[in-house]
Amino acid sequence: MWGNRDRSTQVTCIACGETVSRSEAREYDKQGDRYDRTDKEFEYLCKPCHRDVNHQPRGGLERLLAESGAGEVSREEFLERYAELATEREPENER
Repeated sequence: MWGNRDRSTQVTCIACGETVSRSEAREYDKQGDRYDRTDKEFEYLCKPCHRDVNHQPRGGLERLLAESGAGEVSREEFLERYAELATEREPENER
């Protein structure tokens, strides 16, 4: 059902940078839908970092960060895009 997961693979935790075996990590999907696996490459959190993550809904924050170019454009460009997108959207929890 979920495809082939090679548990012997080593992955890097995106929070602390630790390299751990895949079986000692948890998948992180910045789009927030880890069950839709089509054409996705997941990032990983080690189990201690995963426990520290707030698992409450974030009202589209990851989508807003991705659309703003987080980690892909300069800080100045990211902040400009983020401010523009954030001000033109009504918060999802107020809809």
